[in-house]
Amino acid sequence: MLGAVSCAGGGCESTAARYRPLATANVADIVARTHVRRGKGRSIAARRPTTATDLSNGFEGRAMSKMKVGMIGGGGPANFFGAPHRRAILMDNSAELAAGALRSNPDEALASAKELYFTRGYRDWKSLVADESKLAVGERVDYVTIVTPNDAHFGPAEAAAKAGIGVVCEKPLTMNLAEAKSLYQTVKQHKTPFVVAYTYTAFPMVMFARRLVLDGAIGEVRKVEAWYPQGWLASKLETEGQKQASWRVDPSKAGASGCGGDIGTHAYEFIRFVTGKTALRVQARLKSFVKGRALDDDFTVLAELDGDAVATIAASQITIGAQNDNGFRVSGTKGTIEWSITEHNALKHLEAGSPVKIYRLGAEYGYIPESIKPYVRVPSGHPEGFHEALANLHRTIEWTIRASRGEKAPKPFELPGIADGAAGMAFIEAAVASSKQEGAWVPVASIE
Repeated sequence: MLGAVSCAGGGCESTAARYRPLATANVADIVARTHVRRGKGRSIAARRPTTATDLSNGFEGRAMSKMKVGMIGGGGPANFFGAPHRRAILMDNSAELAAGALRSNPDEALASAKELYFTRGYRDWKSLVADESKLAVGERVDYVTIVTPNDAHFGPAEAAAKAGIGVVCEKPLTMNLAEAKSLYQTVKQHKTPFVVAYTYTAFPMVMFARRLVLDGAIGEVRKVEAWYPQGWLASKLETEGQKQASWRVDPSKAGASGCGGDIGTHAYEFIRFVTGKTALRVQARLKSFVKGRALDDDFTVLAELDGDAVATIAASQITIGAQNDNGFRVSGTKGTIEWSITEHNALKHLEAGSPVKIYRLGAEYGYIPESIKPYVRVPSGHPEGFHEALANLHRTIEWTIRASRGEKAPKPFELPGIADGAAGMAFIEAAVASSKQEGAWVPVASIE
């Protein structure tokens, strides 16, 4: 029987009670019944006004239909990142919240799906992937968004990839490198659209920095500095019932590194994304300043990059007063590029003997590449921030999926995917190993 629960019309009812088993039921009939207006007995489609204009562009109604998005995790009052993702998914009015398995407790998962207006609720992620994959394209979810603690990334991501359902997955990608390598191979084999939620890379001016560096604006890259300080874990918050703190300092939930896995991966991805370079070996110091804490709350790494470049990666969760003040500086043979979240709509370009150039965000500005303009939503002078960047990740997977179906969509920018997520896990594994060896140089493993 179908494991989904329909939450349309003000209540959640088990589809097992409402529909025949999939083995004997016609899926199209199930879908048709789902859209019958209660108490009317007539489908919404049958009541189409005669003056309506067909906007399907010849794609049998699919070209202009909204993306159907599933969510795994992200429910409950203590969850942080589910709400920002839901806002991002809905921001451009091109997607809808179609299916959710939002909490680890089955009953609470259904209640949360109802409360958050998902079309279908599921008791767990296994039911969601299994049942959605039985539906036809256009009715099933087009991709799922995984916003669970780290220990619950791999299972649903692998299952969705095997079922041909796209994935947006929070970082770090998995609990360890072995899982990351396995998932990487699965995604490659099934050619599954996959985006890893390194949100800061999707700020338009960070995308612009990538284009400038890769196009040679600062010459050959010599050094990269990337940073991400926070202060929220400067005290033992996990003992005060703060669930976001509790799982992030628990090795069984977070993995081998706390601060490094949570935000050090963001800093490292700045390096990979903006310069196209990767770490070959690292020298790391991970430290737990708060007594009794099992995982690091401070993360410092020196890295040797390909192309004879070097990098420093500094992340901290005990820097009192810091407000996610992440950013990067890339120095090359001809100049330097610098960006910070505190001035996220601007990008600095410095050259020897010349005034500092400050590029500002605005799709109407001639220096903004055409590849980035579709990701800019408002005219210059109107700030676009964190939620817009998160929405850009969702735009990327949406446009990737639409293009694969022959639908008209802008060309997606090359935002972080499965290879970047796996590379992040290789970096973390090497940093943890180096720290355990008192800062010895440790090679970073290949993800292949």
